[in-house]
Amino acid sequence: MFNLFSLKGGLDNVQGFYSDGVNVGMKTDSNDGDVAFIRSHTLCDVSSRFTTNKFQASPIKHYQKYPKDFKTNFILINSKNANAMTGEQGVKDIEAIFEKLDRFHTLENPIMSSTGVIGYRLNQEKITSAFDKFDYNAKNSDKTARSIMTTDKFKKELCFRVELDSGESFNIGAICKGAGMINPAMATMLCFIITDADIPKDDMEELLSEATEGSFNRISVDGDTSTNDTIMLLANKVSGAYNKEAFREALNKITFELAMMILKDGEGSNKVVVFEVKGAKSNEEARKASMALSNSLLVKTALFGEDPNWGRIASTIGASGIECDEKRLTIYYDNLLIYSDEQRELDKEREDKAYKIMKNSSFKVTCDLGLGEGNYTSYGCDLSYEYVKINAEYRT
Repeated sequence: MFNLFSLKGGLDNVQGFYSDGVNVGMKTDSNDGDVAFIRSHTLCDVSSRFTTNKFQASPIKHYQKYPKDFKTNFILINSKNANAMTGEQGVKDIEAIFEKLDRFHTLENPIMSSTGVIGYRLNQEKITSAFDKFDYNAKNSDKTARSIMTTDKFKKELCFRVELDSGESFNIGAICKGAGMINPAMATMLCFIITDADIPKDDMEELLSEATEGSFNRISVDGDTSTNDTIMLLANKVSGAYNKEAFREALNKITFELAMMILKDGEGSNKVVVFEVKGAKSNEEARKASMALSNSLLVKTALFGEDPNWGRIASTIGASGIECDEKRLTIYYDNLLIYSDEQRELDKEREDKAYKIMKNSSFKVTCDLGLGEGNYTSYGCDLSYEYVKINAEYRT
């Protein structure tokens, strides 16, 4: 048995890790930082998951040059520039930056991660100017979390302390960023998870895959997949404590809550909506239909307009390519029946109730296909005028 406790201060609670963020002039419209680091005083095992976009950014290519099961003690992160679609020079720029950083701090297989505009080389001069501004012994999760933000409206950080029945304990903390280009192909995001748990590398790989599938791979803001999506789990093991089931629960909880923060912060979004599809022929068929609903622009705009038009839900399911039957289908908003074979048209009473549900900041859409045992749940949000404004003006 074990107990899980939420801690304030994000990354700061994890033994042996340090972080800081500074502004070097890439963010000119904010007091937040634009370059940050996370370091450990001992070497860490690292497990990662990256974007499914075929045009992976240079930081990912740089990471992939390291041998399997390498260890690291340093992550450097910048915002405002994705260093994506920059060719071989993009990787060389990272190597040049780390050569300069090595004069300030001893590096072992350093990792770089970037977020921002695609197609421009990194400004080495600005990024390296951060190196004499950093406090390498700082515990400043707040500045670090704010430094990696782009269109995010708020920072995203969490930490949990896990206390085991043996009296031992370990901590797991995380920061992430993400608000737009969010698609269930690991969302458009950077996420850095650190722990002092004595977790085996094989467990890191298994549990990170499981946690990612149950969280970041189930959310959608706009159906687009970035070039830079990254999630990393670093373990320095200094606590000496570990329990697999306890770590699984803590990691699943931290990734799910961060994923919900991303949806809540979705560019211009006002609502977070759960899309449960059940009664499908298989779990895979349920997944296809659920993901189609969370990605559909017509569904998203109906959510924004608070229009209880079940036709958009039904047509999206029918277009998803799965087996379905309009006579067996039922659709609910929360516990309100919106569609069934017997009640296809909304009467005024049910429509008024549906309007009230859709005015909430969060609610659930449940679609029962009535064909089998398959089920899947994904998470989406509405799409507003503000989303168009933000992305039309992204570079400016």
